[in-house]
Amino acid sequence: MPIERVLYAVLPIIIGFALDQILGDPQWMPHPVRLMGKVIAGFEGALRRLFPEEPRALRAAGYLLAGTVPLLFAAGSAVLIYLCGRVSTALACAVECIMCYQLLALKDLREESLAVVTALEREGIEAARTAVGRIVGRDTAALDEEGVLRAAVETVAENSSDGVIAPLFYMGMLGAPLAFFYKAVNTLDSMVAYKNERYLHFGRGAAKLDDAVNVLPSRLAALLLVAAAKLLGADAAGAWRIFRRDRFAHASPKSAQTEAAVAGALGLRLAGGASYFGKWMEKPYIGDETRPIVREDVARSGKLAACAGALMLPLAVGMRIFVLWAVGI
Repeated sequence: MPIERVLYAVLPIIIGFALDQILGDPQWMPHPVRLMGKVIAGFEGALRRLFPEEPRALRAAGYLLAGTVPLLFAAGSAVLIYLCGRVSTALACAVECIMCYQLLALKDLREESLAVVTALEREGIEAARTAVGRIVGRDTAALDEEGVLRAAVETVAENSSDGVIAPLFYMGMLGAPLAFFYKAVNTLDSMVAYKNERYLHFGRGAAKLDDAVNVLPSRLAALLLVAAAKLLGADAAGAWRIFRRDRFAHASPKSAQTEAAVAGALGLRLAGGASYFGKWMEKPYIGDETRPIVREDVARSGKLAACAGALMLPLAVGMRIFVLWAVGI
């Protein structure tokens, strides 16, 4: 296996991870997830005009959307890398480095969660509710300080998989194109997979596909969070115990894997019922409330996510090398 081929395959993962740590997600920079959002909204509008407002038709339209958008972005990124490779292998590698960087969200995840605490300390509970509302799907208008902090920790736990571990996992399998497929699925889930009147049927395909692509990464992410707890001096035994006990607390197949690991590592009780679009939804609690949640727990959860991401990086590189070896490239 030529060393140049190996380098060009693994450098996008390594450099992409490093760029995410350095740059995060500047608002002035065009971002593929924002493009995905526009494409999804455009496709949704077109499909709703084509299909009647009837449950079976809406489910068919939703499955068509879920099957089309991820393939479109995976194929588009693969074609772009291929065309750049016709000019120069180094150019193709550089373009894939940028793609991998923009598919990761570790720094942004930590900064957005810490912004909730900053808003709470500087401007009070109303500002904190607004800040946490930017990163969670639940209603935040009635949350008290404890609820705001719990929501911030939960979104860090969940997105340690969706925004870091899972993209690295798929980069390790087939590079940026497969990671683009995953990210499009994840974006679809965040936009249309709601159990409300508008999306109950239309969003079913996106929800099921998101469940499928997250089964392995979510479990791997939870195990890495347990390892991170050990390395950072958190309660690794508690993380493992609560992970084993509460990892299936939610209905989704990816369920509460990462939330359980973080809850156990920090000695917190997370989840429970929450309001979505004005409707209260009962959910089981995750973890044991060994102590009240405090503002510092948001930063602690971010450190766990960062450590888990750092542990995943060499695994993703190893996966990429193994796949190259397995296919004889």
